Amino acid sequence: MKSRFALKTARRWVVKIGSALLTDNGRRLDREAIAGWVEQIAALRADGIEVVLVSSGAVAAGMQRLGLRQRPKALHELQAAAAVGQMGLVQTYESCFQRHGLHTAQVLLTREDLSDRERYLNARSTLWTLIDLGVVPVVNENDTVANDEIRFGDNDTLAALVANLIEAELLVILTDQSGLFDRDPRRFADATLVRQGRAGDPALDAMAGGSAGELGRGGMQTKLKAARLAARSGAATVIVGGREPDVLQRVGAAEEVGTLLLPAEEPMAARKRWIASHLRMRGRLVLDEGAVRVLQTSGRSLLAVGVTAVEGDFVRGEMVACVAPDGREIARGLVNYSAAESRRIMGRPSDAIESILGYVDEPELIHRDNLVMS
Repeated sequence: MKSRFALKTARRWVVKIGSALLTDNGRRLDREAIAGWVEQIAALRADGIEVVLVSSGAVAAGMQRLGLRQRPKALHELQAAAAVGQMGLVQTYESCFQRHGLHTAQVLLTREDLSDRERYLNARSTLWTLIDLGVVPVVNENDTVANDEIRFGDNDTLAALVANLIEAELLVILTDQSGLFDRDPRRFADATLVRQGRAGDPALDAMAGGSAGELGRGGMQTKLKAARLAARSGAATVIVGGREPDVLQRVGAAEEVGTLLLPAEEPMAARKRWIASHLRMRGRLVLDEGAVRVLQTSGRSLLAVGVTAVEGDFVRGEMVACVAPDGREIARGLVNYSAAESRRIMGRPSDAIESILGYVDEPELIHRDNLVMS
């Protein structure tokens, strides 16, 4: 995707709606606004566009139902609020979509669902099947069971990973801001909306100061991170005000609304996309400068001879980070040997593996097909 005009040809979208929008800044579940977004999604579907909806709002809706004025801090209280709120959220979506003759499906995910290869593929197959059946999947983090170790952290990240998962062409993040500004518009009256940029541009991060709202866990920084993640599968991202009239139709018509962040590179192969989207590493391999240089410039496999230290306890086929001597992550991939085996063969040439271990599975510690640069 080279320009905003190409948005007209995007046929598979992920649309994410944040908590502040869905709950009218915490006052109530805004059913009228939800009905409006559902009507827009139904119009997109009628135009042949496939849509997966990523919806925040379970905790906020639960707070409203339970009469809580402040977001709970204890994990079990947050999970209880999410369980209560999810019921109202799903009921609202179901009734709104039914008015347009569309079926919906609730899909609740945790980080482990997208970190385990088998569960990742199962989730992808389910979502693709739902799309093929003409159903609108409504995806949310499974807040009722997720804890700090297995949560995504925010639904912007979840939406980006879903975009990777289903190979979406466009991620639309509906927020309570008009888009990304060059300065905080709440503090500077002359702040200017950034109309277009490249996902991953460090200059954009410097503009995205400020913290998340009371209801949500995200902020503009998480939206830029989401755009970087979505770009790994070739998806463009539009960050735009959800209260703009007919906002989704205007995005699809390539109207200059919000901030468009274009991917800098061509889409990765599906397997490498999955590797890149991993959030949980099982260990680390510390590389020497020569191995770092080979990986960064030659696109070759990682050999044991270039490894100086092995950290963590992992088994064959699990995800590990590859770090430079100074600790910077330069790549991640699926390792061919366990941590114990890797420690025995690190620093040694490939032709010595059999004599050290008594067998050889692969000559590479990580094959280039299972390795992606960070």
